[in-house]
Parts: sequence; structure tokens; C-alpha cells
Amino acid sequence: MGCSSCSSSGCGSSKASGCNSNGGCATGGCNRLNSFDWLSHMGIPESNTRYDIIEVRFKGGRKEYFRNSQNHVLTTGDAVVVEMPSGYHIGYVSMQGELVKLQIKKKNLPDDYEIKTIQRIASAKDLEKFDQAKAREMATMYRVREIVIEQKLEMKLSDVEYQADNTKATFYYSAEERVDFRELIKVLASEFKIRVEMKQISLRQEAGRIGGIGVCGRELCCSTWLTDFKNVNTNAARYQNLSLNPVKLSGQCGRLKCCLNYELDTYMEALKGIPEVERPLLTEKGEAKLQKTDIFKRIMWFGYQEESTWIPLTVDQVKLIIELNKQGIRPADLVETETKEEKVKNKSPENLEIDIKKFDRSNGGGRNFTKKKKKKPGNNTNKPVGEGQSLSSQQGQAPQGGSSKPTNSNRNAKPNPNSPNRRRHQ
Repeated sequence: MGCSSCSSSGCGSSKASGCNSNGGCATGGCNRLNSFDWLSHMGIPESNTRYDIIEVRFKGGRKEYFRNSQNHVLTTGDAVVVEMPSGYHIGYVSMQGELVKLQIKKKNLPDDYEIKTIQRIASAKDLEKFDQAKAREMATMYRVREIVIEQKLEMKLSDVEYQADNTKATFYYSAEERVDFRELIKVLASEFKIRVEMKQISLRQEAGRIGGIGVCGRELCCSTWLTDFKNVNTNAARYQNLSLNPVKLSGQCGRLKCCLNYELDTYMEALKGIPEVERPLLTEKGEAKLQKTDIFKRIMWFGYQEESTWIPLTVDQVKLIIELNKQGIRPADLVETETKEEKVKNKSPENLEIDIKKFDRSNGGGRNFTKKKKKKPGNNTNKPVGEGQSLSSQQGQAPQGGSSKPTNSNRNAKPNPNSPNRRRHQ
């Protein structure tokens, strides 16, 4: 929606374009790493007092917990002034009530965890000062990157966050090795007149703070909902039969995509009944190597070295060939290998009936259709032929002189009424 509580840069609007709640959207839909408080309007009958710890969100999706000791009436999205070790900062309420208790229990925070307090609801003057502090962040980040290059430090500065009182700045960076930035802190403190805090983050956290669009067309998981980054290795891609191409498997952080672990459990469950083919299958025709495995259809494709075609085999067929090879037996061919269940299935009446129908269809439906030849039209096509007489006998013999015209006796002859041709004409 894009309101003043949105953590993404470039919003610049004091009103929410969607709900027009001026930064107090109850759903929190415009926030990065937002959480919907589905217990906000439900009273807990066991306790008469509302849980006084509030979850507050800061820039980049960072969330901390503060105690509402003064019992301020707060709504999700309200800007509040919170206590900090040095000065104060402004954040936005992201969750309150009983759900905060569940979140604290989920994160296993220690009992001696120090929870600071909420001082007050941010006023217009506090928000104006906070906007001035945020306006310095981009220029400061460009200048610090120049200083890092001048000092030849092996580090990458990704983000800068100013405190609301404009007295402290936190610099987020990533580096492969340990960096000695003591001299850098002195230069930054003297140039910007602030207290400096350097905070190292991982490449996945860096991508989450910056944000972006993934190859799936959606926003990055690390910047929208994912907070717990688990280890991802190439075995997850191997189990899913994915191409081991670093360009396709890497995300915007340069590491393996977190989504490789999403469907890994399903593939591991489907791989339980599929045998591991450590060496080629031995047949009298030659050695057949495994080319591809369709995990969910449970079909394994094998191919000979001298042939380019692949032969599909079921998992039961592959197990049978492996057992035969262990006994020193080589089947004639991969195609001729069938299990007992498949032989019974292929000889069932249903399959035999299907084969007969296919054979009849290929031979014209099982009927022998013979087309009758049509007679060419001649001079005497309309004259019927008498019973027991040939066409040449009725037309008469041609004289030796070469004339082929019929005689007068044949021309005046009457047709036989008992002839089948006569009956057909009638």
C-alpha cells in the first residue's frame, strides 16, 4: 500500500494509498516481514490485564520488544519513541497482545533479557526530526564507501541506519574475513559528528535488507517472511535431479537458494523405494548405465554406450536385474526383463482383448473388403448377355477381312427372359 510506516525506501507518502489510515494500518500489509495480529480483537478470559510487552519494527525488518509500562493505547502501525542505550529511536508497532508472548517463547529469549520501555507515542515534531535523519543515510553510505576504498578494506557496506535523535548511526557490512576498521571508525566519527556502530551481517541478511525480485517473479523470501536462514548444500539439488549449474542455483545473495530446502523432504520420502545404481547393469547386449530417474513416476532410464536411445525401466525391473547380476546371471536385454506381476498383467484377458482390437484396426477391422472392378463403357453396354453365353459369342466372330461389326442375326437377337441380368434390369 505504501504508507509512512513502510520500511522500503522511496515511499515518501504520509497517507496510506490503500486503506487511508495514515500509517496505522491494522493489517500491517505494507510492512516488510509483517505479521498479522489475528488475536488483537480477542480477549483472553483467564487474565484481566493485557500483555504489556509490544513488538516494534525498525528499518530493514529488524524487530525488538519493549514494555508498555505507561499503558499507552496503541494500534498496529503507530510510531512510538522507544528507549535506546544511547538516546532514543522511533519504531512502528508490529504486534501486541498474546501473540507477543508466543513470539518471545518461540525465540527462547533468556529470563534475564533486558526489555526497555516505550517512552511515548511519536509526535509530529519527532517524525519530522526522524525524516531529517533518514535523509542523511544515502549520502552517508556513498561517502563511507569512498573512504573504505581509500583505506583498502576488504568489506562491503550495504546499509546505513541513523538513530531518530540523529546522534548515532549503525553501518551494516559484509566481509569474507576479519576486518580491522578501528581507523575507519575514527574517520567516520570525526567527519559525521556521530557515534558509530559497525555491524557485520551475512550475505543472506544483506539480500534481505536490500530486497529484490527472484527468478520466480515474487519478492525475495528473505525480505518478506523468512527470518531463520538454514544451511543449504548441493545435495539438495542432487536429490531433486536439478542441474548443478551455479548460475541457476544461486540467489541474489550469491549463495544457494533457500527454496531448495522447501521440497527436499518430499523428494527424500519418494526416494526411499528407489534403488541406488552404483554400477552399470550387465546384460548380454552390453552394459547399460543410468541416465535419468523420474522419482515420482518411479521410472529409471538406462542406455547402452553404443546407442543413443534410452530404455525406460520400472523400479521392480531394475531391482530384478540387480539381483540377477549379483547371482552372475545376465539377461538377454533390458526390454525382455519383466517381473512376475508384469507377466501376469500382460497375459490378462483385458490386455489380450486390447491387443486383438489393435490387430484388427491395423488390418482394416478384420474384414476383407474387395472392391468390384467397374467395366469400361463400350458399344454394347446396354445389351444384356444371355444365360450361358459369353460376350464374344453374342457379338459374333469378326470376318477375316478385318471388319469387327456384329452380324444381323446377332443384332436382332432377343434377350433371354430367364437371365439373371435380365431380372436385375427389370
